[in-house]
Amino acid sequence: MEENLESVKDVTQITGLTEFQASKGLSEEESGRVRWDVDAANTTEQLSYLEAPRPFKNPNYVKKTSRRSKNLKAVLTQEREREKAERERRRLEKAESVMDVDGEQEEDIPTYTSIEAPPSLMPQRHYCDITGLEAPYTDPATKLRYHDKSIYELIKGLSASAVKEYLAARGVNSIVK
Repeated sequence: MEENLESVKDVTQITGLTEFQASKGLSEEESGRVRWDVDAANTTEQLSYLEAPRPFKNPNYVKKTSRRSKNLKAVLTQEREREKAERERRRLEKAESVMDVDGEQEEDIPTYTSIEAPPSLMPQRHYCDITGLEAPYTDPATKLRYHDKSIYELIKGLSASAVKEYLAARGVNSIVK
């Protein structure tokens, strides 16, 4: 082994190659490639962010592994309870601050879970008395609402008692002419 090292040193002195190049038996062209690879590896290591400090990370952060997720029913129940407690708190505040002279009740504020809401500002939709689809038309003779001309043809063929039944189902008690 020592003889090998001495011969490598002799070759490096004669040719000007490094000990590494001489020990691998590389030519000058191949040694240039190896030198470039070694330089690239050193540069890559120097520019690597892998070992760089990360000041934006909290070193004391511990991830909570026991995080529990709730189902929709539990979330809605919890929201309902919170709203109920809020309404009760408001009612108590109102009772303590002012005596109820007029007997007016405070309206509950509608939320996405409560069904109580003020009437819509949009016009009421009309539905076909026969099919239940949206009805843009009304028969002037019978006052039945209908969806399209095929339903109108059917309405023209109805008897007066059938028309009364359809109107009663809608909640209209008018006299059919």
